[in-house]
Amino acid sequence: VQLQASGRGLVQAGGSLRLSCAAGGIIFGLNTLGWYRQAPGKQRELVAAATGGGSSNYADSVKGRFTISRDSAKNTVYLQMNSLKPEDTAVYYCYARHQFSGRESWGQGTLVTVAS
Repeated sequence: VQLQASGRGLVQAGGSLRLSCAAGGIIFGLNTLGWYRQAPGKQRELVAAATGGGSSNYADSVKGRFTISRDSAKNTVYLQMNSLKPEDTAVYYCYARHQFSGRESWGQGTLVTVAS
């Protein structure tokens, strides 16, 4: 399984950034795909997740600002982040979880820095 994340960057508060995660070696439709993040000195937290069936969920802190989407033709999951805040600064990790086995796979982290 390979999860290749991209889209790291430095943006100003209020700006936007899109993260991408290309998934290889999995049956895309049988996996929940999503993003966690970890800020310095804090625990890793779930940001957003999207199931193969089309449902999604978000952390309260990002609702209305972030949107997760899946492109099955490209085996890629995206995280569109708008109205970014300094507190969104973190390393973002994409992951995949098989809906039946529970097997998890993780991509490398990608750093998002939001300047105030």
